[in-house]
Amino acid sequence: MTETKPFNGMKTKEDIISNWLPRYTGCETEQFGEYVLLCNFKKYLGIFCEFNNVSVFDENANMPCATAGGITMINFGIGSPNAAIIMDLLSAIAPKAVLFLGKCGTLKEKNSLGDFILPIAAIRGDGTSADYLPPEVPALPAFSLQRAVSTTIRDMGLDYWTGTVYTTNRRVWEHDESFKTYLKQIRSLAIDMETATIFTVGFANNISTGALLLTSDMPMISTGIKTAESDKKVTDNFVATHVKIGVEALKLIKRDGRSIKHLKF
Repeated sequence: MTETKPFNGMKTKEDIISNWLPRYTGCETEQFGEYVLLCNFKKYLGIFCEFNNVSVFDENANMPCATAGGITMINFGIGSPNAAIIMDLLSAIAPKAVLFLGKCGTLKEKNSLGDFILPIAAIRGDGTSADYLPPEVPALPAFSLQRAVSTTIRDMGLDYWTGTVYTTNRRVWEHDESFKTYLKQIRSLAIDMETATIFTVGFANNISTGALLLTSDMPMISTGIKTAESDKKVTDNFVATHVKIGVEALKLIKRDGRSIKHLKF
């Protein structure tokens, strides 16, 4: 008879994340690639699977994922708390790079739906990241990872904008004129709910992170606020390209075999 070892509890962070990463994703740690794409929507993960002829490990998982060619895509859901959870859990596998493919709202009239935004920094209005690092610590991506994304976009004959993205944990704000005035004052290019959290929690966990955002709405004007119809148009026309850029950028990093750590952790 096989002796059952007693369960002595999970006493360290390593104990917890090693147990929780498979529990949240339905994927064992050895099935993860060394490079990770993060997304918020089922459509992204479906396109990744179609591109690579693979299946999701567990469709019923809270944060479903799939792996192909050393790259794992995870749909972690929406919002800064979920972003912090997945960045904490990913430290169990110490990925070489994590690239977030998110949607954002543009705060500038010069931008159009479908534009790609490559953040050079993020403003920490999320609240969640305050539990990880003091507020004066900037939320920055890994420069070499963002450079690989830039190169990939240009190689595909496309273009992008760069600037600062404001990350908020507040989903419904488009009616609030005082908040809009504040957004104009800080001169951010776009607003989302995850980027600053991913950059900050990644840094706290010694994980190099980057982001490429897809402009999905223009929330500063009433006619530009996202609807089911407008979001479907953006998804149908631009999401496949968004996923392809992310995959090819990580492949570029992987082929070069270079370290992308941008700061001393």
